Amino acid sequence: MTPSSSKPAGSPAEAAHSAQGIVWSDPVRAAAFARWLSVTSAACQLDPATLRLASADASFRRYFRIDHMDRSAGSCIIMDAPPALEDCAPFVKIAALMADAGLNAPRVLAWDEAQGFMLLSDLGSQTMMQVIQQLAPLDPFPPAGSPIHQMYMDAVDALIAWQLSSRPGVLPAYDDALLSRELQLFPDWYIARHRGITVDAGMQDKLAGFFAQIKDSNLNSLGGARVFVHRDFMPRNLMAPTLGVLDFQDAVYGPITYDIASLMRDAFLSWDEEFVLDITVRYWQKARKAGLPVGDDFGEFYRAVEWMGLQRHLKILGIFARLTLRDGKPHYLADTPRFIKYARSTASRYRQLGPLMVLLDEIEGNETRVGYTF
Repeated sequence: MTPSSSKPAGSPAEAAHSAQGIVWSDPVRAAAFARWLSVTSAACQLDPATLRLASADASFRRYFRIDHMDRSAGSCIIMDAPPALEDCAPFVKIAALMADAGLNAPRVLAWDEAQGFMLLSDLGSQTMMQVIQQLAPLDPFPPAGSPIHQMYMDAVDALIAWQLSSRPGVLPAYDDALLSRELQLFPDWYIARHRGITVDAGMQDKLAGFFAQIKDSNLNSLGGARVFVHRDFMPRNLMAPTLGVLDFQDAVYGPITYDIASLMRDAFLSWDEEFVLDITVRYWQKARKAGLPVGDDFGEFYRAVEWMGLQRHLKILGIFARLTLRDGKPHYLADTPRFIKYARSTASRYRQLGPLMVLLDEIEGNETRVGYTF
């Protein structure tokens, strides 16, 4: 939407409509935002003229940054989340849980629940992902004490604090039904719609067998240990240099292996296996010392992490295909080879998953490079 020349220059409405990088496809929502911004800016001493786009994500949410009138007070973040498309109540609830756990998460300063506008504290402009990219050339195994290694250890400490605050009955269960829905994204969106392969009864039966094994491991490994799960705990959702946690609205109560798998098998960057093992074992040692139920055998723990990661890899392949084909966000598909590699590597290490590795090669049109015959 373009600015209206009939509005007086410098008005909150004009700032909402003409702020750099902000476009409104719905004039009614644009006007509602202008009214909300006018009231909120006055109450919180914000400068509407400084409103600018901060970021957008894979959902229907987007974020703006706005400065305080007193520049020394810094800035705030505004979330624009249309209520018909995004439910912000979980975000508000989980932000409070994270604050109680001592994590550096955005504080909710104002919220118009009916319209889906929210004012948040600002954790800064650089994600951990961006800082890592600036430290190129990337060392495939950043040594202990290096900036990248320290950021990961800060993330481990935050994760352990989050998990230690866990209690049942607070967040939705990461149960068989949810795991099944997530895994089904892989055949529905990646295989059938993105690759254009018919998922016939034979392939569906094969996938059902793989999925049953994966779910059994995820739900029953380590005695079925359950904690609060962020569900997308990775450098793109962590702020730096002071570690902050974002994008937590989908948190659940589920397997203790999930978030460390997310951190080390990232959607947007890959690390050498030695570094993955190094950080994972450091997490396990710290978690065990803190009394978290990670077991006494690191080998058993790491197997559970890998099988949990496999579920996530297959789910994200489906999600990235859906983001492209349904939501018009094709750039996510550029990272699908990373997840095929993750999934294939895990499947190749466990004989019972060998047929899945072969199936992945068939889907991708690759020749299987190991001598499995099934």
